[in-house]
Amino acid sequence: MALASTDQVIRSTHQWLKPLVHVLLSCGITWREFAELAKSTYVEVATDNFGKRGRPTNVSRTAILTGLVRRDVRKRRQILSQAPNTPPGYVTKASLVLSAWHLNPDFRGKEGRPAILRVSGKGRTFDALIEQVGGSDVRPSTLLKELVSAGAVRVRPDGRLQAMQRDYIPHSMDEQLIRLWGTVVADVATTYVHNLTRTAKAGKRLERSAVNDRMPPNAAPAFAQLLEKEAQAFLERIDKWLTAHESETSGNRTPSPAIRLGIGLYQIQD
Repeated sequence: MALASTDQVIRSTHQWLKPLVHVLLSCGITWREFAELAKSTYVEVATDNFGKRGRPTNVSRTAILTGLVRRDVRKRRQILSQAPNTPPGYVTKASLVLSAWHLNPDFRGKEGRPAILRVSGKGRTFDALIEQVGGSDVRPSTLLKELVSAGAVRVRPDGRLQAMQRDYIPHSMDEQLIRLWGTVVADVATTYVHNLTRTAKAGKRLERSAVNDRMPPNAAPAFAQLLEKEAQAFLERIDKWLTAHESETSGNRTPSPAIRLGIGLYQIQD
């Protein structure tokens, strides 16, 4: 197996960095702010992942790995110790609500479709659905407004709510979309890091693609329709399996150990 050269690594980094910088520029993040973030991240990863015998990497070795002077390493470590923790992989409350609405028998009708719900009150309601997925930290009215705006939920003339879509997809570069962007890019990158650095005993994580660089441009709309149909059906089967196998957290039982599992699909076009 041929080892990648430094130049090859730099070229590949430039390739995936361009769409990231596009988003940063769109959000008003300057190169100087990004450079400060990169320095801190270099120190964080070198400290956490390159130590010996399970211990954090010391200052001198971190300086050697990152190219920073020891004084700057100490400064970055102090900044990191005071910074908020990196948020975990993000799933919107709106997505959780729609998933439960489609999969939880308590919120489905006789034909297996999402039931028509009252907003509040006793029994099967939108408020109860939010509570079911642990969304009590958000206002039901705010969440409902988001779902209606995205076309995922319709308010019927009688005031009851009807689920119109299986997925919640925000359409502007708002806070939730940026958090989803961070999660998706991190998930793809983490899978590649695992496969690139895994030991012989560690299992390989699934990473597959189907790409053809000889397609006529007018094939793009038909391809998008194919993906919408086939990918959505696949994701719904996966979502159903995940829901059926998730850890027990309700009642007085001690919560079972839990990890984050899933799969992501994305369209390639350039």
